[in-house]
Amino acid sequence: MKNKKGQIPARGITKGHENLFEVTKGHENPLPRARTWGKNAQEEIVGFVLIMIIVAVLLVIFIGFSLRNSQKENVESYEVESFIQSSLQYTTNCEDNFEYLSMEKLIFRCIDNEVCLNGQNSCQVLDEIFRGMLKEGWRIENRPLEGYDLKIEVDGQELIPSIFKGNLTKNYKGAVQDFTQSGRSVQILFRAYY
Repeated sequence: MKNKKGQIPARGITKGHENLFEVTKGHENPLPRARTWGKNAQEEIVGFVLIMIIVAVLLVIFIGFSLRNSQKENVESYEVESFIQSSLQYTTNCEDNFEYLSMEKLIFRCIDNEVCLNGQNSCQVLDEIFRGMLKEGWRIENRPLEGYDLKIEVDGQELIPSIFKGNLTKNYKGAVQDFTQSGRSVQILFRAYY
């Protein structure tokens, strides 16, 4: 269609008609006018938006739970190994004539059934100190740690009763520390269960 001046609007839209037509190279190609959305369509859009909001909220909640669960750390092997090695260097309240003994030296005094200078049984002191270290260093409450087990063996025989607490599960990290003195082989086995 031509306007009042007799020109064909380039890609123009004629006015004054119910339907608008796009003009291309002198030919009128009727294209349907953009439809106005009815009430039903608006309700569908609102419903779709509500569904998307609900899905987004559920996704945020799921991600929150995932992040909270991933913050629970498992016990690492190096932590178990470090515990054994550092506990052997711990200075005890048991002394001989020269010094306060380390846990490692106290183990050999226990093997020989020697008493400390203050009259305490060296094996009893060894057991009490290890129990205290485990209680403070490997707390079970509110942690991913389920339990622990410590054994000290000399030539395959238990030196002190095994120290364990909590649940001994199938999942654990463990470490073994071997050392010898005067032909006696000592093995400390520690497992942390999670």
